[in-house]
Amino acid sequence: MPAKRLYDADMYRFDRPQPSLWEATAAAVPLEASPLSRDERCDVAVIGGGYTGLSAAYHLCKEHHVDTRVLEAGPLGWGASGRNAGFCGIGGTSLTLDQMLRRYGISETRRFYRAQVDAIELVRQILSEERITADVQGNAELEVAPSRRVFLQLGEYAKTQRDRLGLDTSVLSAEEFREQYFDSSELHGGVVQRPAFSLHPMRYLLGLAAAAERHGAILHPSSEVLGWTRHGKEHVLATAGGTLRARSVIFATNGFMPEQLHKAFYARPLPVISAIVVTRPLTDGELAAHGWRTQNQAITAKRILNYYRLLPDRRMLFGGRGHATGSDEGARSTFADLERQFRLLWPAWRQAGFEYRWHGLICITRRLTPSLGRLAEDPSVLFAWGYHGNGVNTATWSGKKLADELVSPASDGVAEQLPLMLRGLPSPFPLPRLRRHYLQARLALFRFHDWLDRL
Repeated sequence: MPAKRLYDADMYRFDRPQPSLWEATAAAVPLEASPLSRDERCDVAVIGGGYTGLSAAYHLCKEHHVDTRVLEAGPLGWGASGRNAGFCGIGGTSLTLDQMLRRYGISETRRFYRAQVDAIELVRQILSEERITADVQGNAELEVAPSRRVFLQLGEYAKTQRDRLGLDTSVLSAEEFREQYFDSSELHGGVVQRPAFSLHPMRYLLGLAAAAERHGAILHPSSEVLGWTRHGKEHVLATAGGTLRARSVIFATNGFMPEQLHKAFYARPLPVISAIVVTRPLTDGELAAHGWRTQNQAITAKRILNYYRLLPDRRMLFGGRGHATGSDEGARSTFADLERQFRLLWPAWRQAGFEYRWHGLICITRRLTPSLGRLAEDPSVLFAWGYHGNGVNTATWSGKKLADELVSPASDGVAEQLPLMLRGLPSPFPLPRLRRHYLQARLALFRFHDWLDRL
């Protein structure tokens, strides 16, 4: 089984933080966290110090008083948890609504969407209970139609969500959308969905880490797991500074998954590069030129979508899918393309310079839904990953579900209470070394369909 990762080594430099706005503006949070420097034991070892792993540790310690340690290869939040756009909304899958209904039926589709709403409210609850200041904004997510054809499709989609799934989804014409939210060069109406809000992802991450520590979790940043073996009833996780022995392991690494560590996970994830650019603060006149009057997060209704929002200091964040290799050179090309798309959407902001640029990995699965559960061949190993670009709330909720599953008797069937489409491991990708090529072929097809939708 090869140890080589899927993307260029530039994507996995754990000692190099991303040059993100979040890194530059994260408030100082006192943490006791330090690298693992000797041999230790605990009941539960968590691999991954992002939202999933920290939420699992937080809930294990706060609600169940379980001896828990977290191992993170870089600084806490080094991966997607510290690099995302800060959207907290309904998502978590790349399946269309029609695909979900065909595969899983109306009842399971409702369960999935209800879980997404619960996940949003869980993040809101943690922010409140732990007094985490994370620049929360907005109360909805806007999905913008770039053509008349897409607007008609969005109307049917919103009607199904509202009438059959009970979601708070409404449709606005182009005129209504401009009056309430903003204008752009590609606006043919849109959909408004609640609940949703956005936040500063690194401040939330560090607040969650501090809360986990307060409730008893021990956190070890800069402690990459280099080997994972089993000795009797214990898992032995080896790092450069020491080893950690534990009765149970939670594998919570998502798009940066070191899949070579355990054969059960090899070839299961498909990491996808997503990139973000952020402007300088926009002036009153610039905002007025496009009628911008919202703090809500927004996405374009395309197969290869863009996502964007106005930040509290009036900078505009704009993101989209990235390049194919993960190299620094590819990243520069992606950023240039994002800036070009930005200026096409908002021509009045052509002179708004970009001050921050960064990228990271989201993660999709072969079945296009998240993956949660225990390994059938080793129930002492639990996992959660595959959030399809919707990690803030989905990962937080998944971490809590893993904590509940780990401490519950088998007869309680916590895993069986999950929506069916989330349970267990997805199938591995065939010819796994070609996964990036599958992805590029799929993206090319999506670009073609997005082009057709504009005709």
